[in-house]
Amino acid sequence: MSTPSTITNQTESAEVRELTLAQAIREALAEELRRDATVYVMGEDVAEAGTPFKVLSGLVEEFGPQRIIDSPISEVGITGIGVGAAMTGMRPVVDIMFGDFIGLIMDQLANQAAKIHYMSGGKLKAPLVVRTTLGATRRSAAQHSQSLHAWVSHIPGLKVALPSTPYDAKGLLKTAIRDDNPVVIFEDKMMYTLKGPVPAEEYTIPFGVADIKRVGTDITLVATSSMVQVALAAADDLERLGISAEVIDPRTMVPLDRDALVASARKTSRAIVIDEGYQSYGVTAEMAAVIAEGAFYDLDAPVKRLGAMNVPIPFSPVLEDQTVPTPSVVIELAKTLCGRV
Repeated sequence: MSTPSTITNQTESAEVRELTLAQAIREALAEELRRDATVYVMGEDVAEAGTPFKVLSGLVEEFGPQRIIDSPISEVGITGIGVGAAMTGMRPVVDIMFGDFIGLIMDQLANQAAKIHYMSGGKLKAPLVVRTTLGATRRSAAQHSQSLHAWVSHIPGLKVALPSTPYDAKGLLKTAIRDDNPVVIFEDKMMYTLKGPVPAEEYTIPFGVADIKRVGTDITLVATSSMVQVALAAADDLERLGISAEVIDPRTMVPLDRDALVASARKTSRAIVIDEGYQSYGVTAEMAAVIAEGAFYDLDAPVKRLGAMNVPIPFSPVLEDQTVPTPSVVIELAKTLCGRV
């Protein structure tokens, strides 16, 4: 059973509903569109189709095609328009259907949006939100299954968020839209049907504040996005083996709550970092380094990492399922670190 820390108050709300992650995202967008006339959504199939994942279904009926804008198939074009609009007073939400396509928009994102505040001496800003996806095991093959959040996390000037629950998805998206900096928010396409409690009342989640999804004493599992659910499933089984696992969700890669990761590792003396992105040169390495440097004298074992295999994501189901971390892999590594093999 997961034990939230910073999200505990969500269950104390006057009204809490069970929403899917997709519903929470749609609700966040609708609320921000109503609140601020400068907010608009642009992307491929966002209006009539509501995106291929139907996340935005119904928004065009309320807000019209002037604010929910179907675009041509040109990620470069819509992102460039979004950057320009953001610099001139709007708050665009640009929908990039698959995170695999962010390579197409890296100049607009990394060289323009991320740098304009610095290059203008603080006179200009680009409050742009890029919504996109990550995640394998959908049988979408090598060009539609990657988790490339490490790419944009590497660029100064960009903020990066990875929600793992409906509650976090709504709160982080609302914060992203209100931020004066460009933000890239990655949603795991396999989690859109995941249900969880979401308050009906207004709330946002601050960037740079990790969440303890489950309290533990023997080992820390730092997990991102869909891997939070993997870590929680592993923690349930580890508990039956007499191992108490703490599960921490950073929620944002940039800014990263370094203090929370280090504090947990100091408490438990062991840590595993779990992420669906490629393990080599990925965010697991950054977070493992943060823990190793900050908790070095408190660790009883080396910090370990679990990420996606360094191979193109296969289309074959039996092969694809082996490319990303699973609860059983987490359990075996945790048992080894805790000396329970």
